[in-house]
Amino acid sequence: MLCWLAMAAAFNFSVPDSALPGIVWPAVPDQSGNILLTLLFQLEQSQWWPPERLRAAQFSQAGKLLRHAHQSVPFYSKRLGQAGYDPEAAIDEESWLDLPLLSRADIQLADKDLWSRALPKSHGKAGKIVTSGSTGTPVEWLSTGLTSIFWNLFTVRDFLWRRCDVSGKLAAIRYDRTGSANYPDGAALANWGAGFASAMPTGPCSFLSIDTAIAQQGEWLARQDADYLITHPSNLQALIRHCAESGIEIKRLRQVQTLSELLPPGLRALCQEQWKVPLFDMYTTQEAGYLALQCPEHPHYHVQSEHVILEILDENGRPCTAGESGRVVVTDLHNFATPLIRYDIGDYAEAGAPCDCGRGLPVIAKIIGRQRNMIMLPDGSSHWPLTGYEEFSGIAPIRQFQFVQKTREDIEVKLVVERALSAPQEERLKRLINSKLGYAFDLEFSYHDNIARSAGGKFEDFLCLVEN
Repeated sequence: MLCWLAMAAAFNFSVPDSALPGIVWPAVPDQSGNILLTLLFQLEQSQWWPPERLRAAQFSQAGKLLRHAHQSVPFYSKRLGQAGYDPEAAIDEESWLDLPLLSRADIQLADKDLWSRALPKSHGKAGKIVTSGSTGTPVEWLSTGLTSIFWNLFTVRDFLWRRCDVSGKLAAIRYDRTGSANYPDGAALANWGAGFASAMPTGPCSFLSIDTAIAQQGEWLARQDADYLITHPSNLQALIRHCAESGIEIKRLRQVQTLSELLPPGLRALCQEQWKVPLFDMYTTQEAGYLALQCPEHPHYHVQSEHVILEILDENGRPCTAGESGRVVVTDLHNFATPLIRYDIGDYAEAGAPCDCGRGLPVIAKIIGRQRNMIMLPDGSSHWPLTGYEEFSGIAPIRQFQFVQKTREDIEVKLVVERALSAPQEERLKRLINSKLGYAFDLEFSYHDNIARSAGGKFEDFLCLVEN
């Protein structure tokens, strides 16, 4: 087993800048750099621990979080008391499963009662974050300086796992909160992330807003001549297809990374076929940060157990075994400002078997999707809709699509097309769609120049607006 320093040398990690005058090598980073490197050294060891040791360490940290929440968070003082929580008792698997789940509605109703009244000063300053997700229903919570450190920590682990040469250039096409990354230039950044630059110097980063038209994105990306690209899966799919159709060559690229959305079937193969580079996916949420990273050796994901307890639960609230699918429930082990304990985030995933790479970190075989993306049939049952761009484009020149289920019988099919569809094409498309959806829905076509992303830059090809 290599220590992380050996890995860093192998993957061309630069020596950090020294914070001490007159000292160049070995470098002595500033306090934030030292904290990051210390944590990174621990993660290099813990990823190889057996599952039992990882679980014991998680419950040890969870015990600290629970006691803090019980003592200083009004919401949890009441809820944990009602659940029979004993602050003096050790946490184990069964007592953990007895704790109630936290829903998005709970967070909204609790409001500031979910905020700690006694945040440890050593955790850093608390700051408010607001997200509406794709539901348009806002959620507010607090993050801390410590949670930012952990975000940077797992970003660096991701670079190590992907064997990135961080002296190279990164291109990012993502949601732009600042309004400074507009076409044609985008924004030019000095490094891949200021939060970890003191511990790990990197090359430059070019940043473009994901709201930019695909044709302009393609021109911009070719102009950047970047080594690495990070963007959303839906955006990547459209970008690869546009470059292929327009003869745009992306020559220097080494890897692509996707985030924020469900990875569609076939996108890895498309990326390899057209751009000759591998695709790495990650699983994150705004509320809890990094949940899982793609295994360096396989397309499945490893839960980041040093940061979160991630459960995949069946209909009875019991942990799924390998091959079983269930809802994803997450606990951020280090956010003491707004503890999120057993938070049902609305996602579904498939549990995986232990990985032969040797890491003891749990495996997510597949991320299936969000509950709100399940189609509802007239009898009240639900299932994941099966859609496929390739088959649609074989009928008509469709550039983008989105299904919006408005009632149990009615679905709007939003389309972006090269040219108007004929009546026979619409009929063929309706038959294909209903065959995939498993019911003869009343389909209404609407035509658009562009289908907008959510406020956070995400895109979902199926939305169910029907109340259960």
